[in-house]
Amino acid sequence: QVQLVESGGGLVQAGGSLRLSCAASGRTFSSYAMGWFRQAPGKQREFVAGITRFGLGTLYEDSAKGRFTISRDNAKNTVYLQMNGLKAEDTAVYYCAARKINSISTIVSGYEIWGQGTQVTVSS
Repeated sequence: QVQLVESGGGLVQAGGSLRLSCAASGRTFSSYAMGWFRQAPGKQREFVAGITRFGLGTLYEDSAKGRFTISRDNAKNTVYLQMNGLKAEDTAVYYCAARKINSISTIVSGYEIWGQGTQVTVSS
């Protein structure tokens, strides 16, 4: 089973960019489909983007389309979330998650493994 560690969060002005990384331990990273979720204060955790095991399939939540890009490098055991055109409403803790089934789930219970999260704050 992999363990996940997110990084790359921080404070950015509206309109700016951040690149989140999620590094996985272990040798079976390519066995997992991956997802990015976020949780703002007082709100439920929500799906942002997902990617299948070898990157052949991706899916985005509507507000992320055209602004965010999910990618993965299985040789580096890492999944990325490039976020451009950030808005104040993107402020949240961002989590990466892994699931053994090679499809993208948009619900929290669809993933078995979670990272600890990284804070993204967008100032307006």
